[in-house]
Amino acid sequence: MTKFAEFTGKSEAAAIEAGLAALGLDRDEVAVEILERAKAGFLGIGATPAKVRLSYEGPGDEPETAPAAPVKTAAPKEEKTVYTPPKAERAPKEPPKPVLEPEPTHPVDDEASQAITAFLEGLLKHMDIDCAISVELSERGAYEVRLEGEALGRVIGRRGDTLDAIQQLTGYAVNRGRRDRVRVHLDAEGYRARREEALATMARRTAEKAIRLRQSITLEPMNAYERHVVHTALQDYPHITTHSVGTEPNRRTVIAYDEAEGTWTEDE
Repeated sequence: MTKFAEFTGKSEAAAIEAGLAALGLDRDEVAVEILERAKAGFLGIGATPAKVRLSYEGPGDEPETAPAAPVKTAAPKEEKTVYTPPKAERAPKEPPKPVLEPEPTHPVDDEASQAITAFLEGLLKHMDIDCAISVELSERGAYEVRLEGEALGRVIGRRGDTLDAIQQLTGYAVNRGRRDRVRVHLDAEGYRARREEALATMARRTAEKAIRLRQSITLEPMNAYERHVVHTALQDYPHITTHSVGTEPNRRTVIAYDEAEGTWTEDE
């Protein structure tokens, strides 16, 4: 069975870190539920620590099994359990199958592609990173940029944050002074496909848990691209519906259990 342990700290993050240290686990090996949020109080008076509950599979534990028959009780208050997607930077043993089918592309050598290449060459030189840059044009008119080289971890960053920032900067630089907007999609060492597979795997595991517990589970904040991957991965999942709540940059995807067939609410 799944094991549970509760920890406290000055903040939610501190409580989680204390729990991980005590359990000797990594962040992607536990599910986190915020029981009490930290309160600063007034002038230090009345301050209360944050309290979290970590759930994890203990060594040799068998997976949880669904109860033989549901017990009819009053509808429980929906709990929001925050999950962190797995570390997508870990290269899979086999090439992952993309969740979102890539668009057909063809080589291009125009003003926009030259501007993209020139900007990235200058930026990567300042970062002291040596890699090959290829630019192709998709059927929808987006410029698909791929970086290939050794040790591009600094370009990718934590969960792709740096890669997203470079993509955004490249778009700003290329579109400056242009009437027709150029869309730029940047990837490095096939990171996007690995990230998609990690998100899809996490989404399916969370859906299984939502069905087992018969409750909704709210994921941690994600950008629009990552939320779309989760929606797509679960659009045909039985007894599961998905939708997003909140506002950017803290918009979250909810994976909800439903007795009816699963449906996908497109992220707006």
